[in-house]
Amino acid sequence: MSEPSRIGRGVRFLAERFPMEKLNFHSMVAKKEVPVHRMSWAYYMGGLVLFFFGIQVMTGIALLFYYQPSVSDAHASVEYLTRNVAGGALIRNVHAWSSSAMIFTLLVHVLTAFAMKGFERPREITWVSGVLLLLLTFAFGFTGYLLPWHQIAVNATKVGLQSIEQLGEYLPGALAQIPTKIRVAIQGEAAVGQATLSRFFAAHVVLLPLATFAVLGLHLFQVQIHGMSPGVDKPTTRSERFFPFFVLKDFRVWGVVMFVLATIALCIPFESFFSFPLFEPYDPLGSTPDGIKPEWYFLFLYYPLELLPFWLVNLIMMVAVGILLTAPIVFRGTSRRVLTTIAVLVAVYLLVSTVFGQQIYDMIKGGH
Repeated sequence: MSEPSRIGRGVRFLAERFPMEKLNFHSMVAKKEVPVHRMSWAYYMGGLVLFFFGIQVMTGIALLFYYQPSVSDAHASVEYLTRNVAGGALIRNVHAWSSSAMIFTLLVHVLTAFAMKGFERPREITWVSGVLLLLLTFAFGFTGYLLPWHQIAVNATKVGLQSIEQLGEYLPGALAQIPTKIRVAIQGEAAVGQATLSRFFAAHVVLLPLATFAVLGLHLFQVQIHGMSPGVDKPTTRSERFFPFFVLKDFRVWGVVMFVLATIALCIPFESFFSFPLFEPYDPLGSTPDGIKPEWYFLFLYYPLELLPFWLVNLIMMVAVGILLTAPIVFRGTSRRVLTTIAVLVAVYLLVSTVFGQQIYDMIKGGH
């Protein structure tokens, strides 16, 4: 293929994904319609993710007024905020619950968008930006977990960073040193300490939010300019105006969810589900508590790592991420029925590994 023809294809690709003629209020808001069919409920998932992200930003800013990002004061500042600041425990509880709700809703959003073929032309950029937002959200969860600087958080972070270095065992020659250099760059020093906390704090409150705002802006722009994915194989004849009807319904869902979130945050401390004391400051000489596990949204990866070879699990995860990012190419021409089956199987795995992972682990280990 000649160079001019490649350039021409690239220009046509961008013109189709960024149609300049649609860059106006009439096309992106007033004229926009939302399909109505049996999967229409899935269209609200993206708005819910945005809602929970907004809650995270607002409560995160409130927490910043009291949090001290130092190994000597981090834990004490969190404890002071929770026990002595009026409304501090509620804000922290809302932040914790909404983070889990955001990750859960985002997983549902990605799976339903996949099943509805939301990556189909010309929505490739919408899909890829959505997958990047999923990865950024997991990075938020990993970096935020260390900030309270308690015994569980520090030890769990050590395990996570060591798993990066462990990849070097499966790489040849000089490549084997790359994972170690990555771990040191993230950790900042020989052991998890002040440099690590500073890096995680900077990533959690500056780098990741900036990256998220940029990718989220691109994602929302693509959604507005191309509209909602049809969602079903047989084109629906029903639709509703995006503004004001769908927007008002979106706000109604947000209101109900806000009420539920506030009620849960008022009545159920997030750490009440933990089998260990949350407010136990990190002691370098202390032992790692028994039964330490990552947050629930990492359990789908935790149990396979406990049962299968390390290299195999990481290979599967890298392939899975690659497939997600290239879904518009890999699944081009695939029917929505097949995509729905794949999405259901993935959802079942995530549910079973998260809810029943410990029982399955004990059963397999007990059989040996």
